[in-house]
Amino acid sequence: MNGGVTPGNQTHQRMRILLVEDDGKLARLLRKGLEEERHAVTLASTGPQGLELSQTYTFDVIVLDVMLPVLNGFEVARRLRQEHVRTPILILTARDATGDVVRGLDAGADDYLTKPFAFDELLARLRALSRRGPVEPSSRLSVADLTLEPSTHRVFRGDKPVHLSRTEYVLLELLMRHKGRVLSRATIIEAVWSVGSTIENNTLEAFIRLLRRKVDDGRPARLIHTVRGFGYVLREDQSS
Repeated sequence: MNGGVTPGNQTHQRMRILLVEDDGKLARLLRKGLEEERHAVTLASTGPQGLELSQTYTFDVIVLDVMLPVLNGFEVARRLRQEHVRTPILILTARDATGDVVRGLDAGADDYLTKPFAFDELLARLRALSRRGPVEPSSRLSVADLTLEPSTHRVFRGDKPVHLSRTEYVLLELLMRHKGRVLSRATIIEAVWSVGSTIENNTLEAFIRLLRRKVDDGRPARLIHTVRGFGYVLREDQSS
């Protein structure tokens, strides 16, 4: 990148970005810059990791390197489009030959940015892609009397607002988007803290406790349940 990461000053909508990049130093630099712009960034370092995360979770934009281990970026983009994953894709690579550009666009990418690049240009391209969609932001997620509004980041239990930290909000949104489905600890950690993150053994449990205190305490119907030995699920029934 030209001149390193220098966050811009424009006010813009927060995006959930999947960054698939096997250069650890560049990935960390980009993540730092994007998070300073108040975006939520999930990292993947291989083609299969990027493919699985793209299929499982909702992102506003995917930033996809070409030279990836196991599956290259062209193949990841092609498979996502075959499986009707329509999240906008920005190919990010040092390969700038016309044939490579054409190959990336034909595979299903929406834009193509070559290395080295200016960080402000990357931000502008990401904003442009997020405005196109096609991920349709849900106006409201709901389970029983718990509601979450992705567009405003507001959460209510009944008619009472629930005030959450950033991590608590991301964790709750993940559970609500997969309501009724048991998510493993590893899956949750990868989605909330990113692939390859090292967190203390009890960090996830601590956030679940905080979330339960805010969402479930004082309510006759508990919504956040532990599946012992595996993970967590958000559902209406009261079994645990």
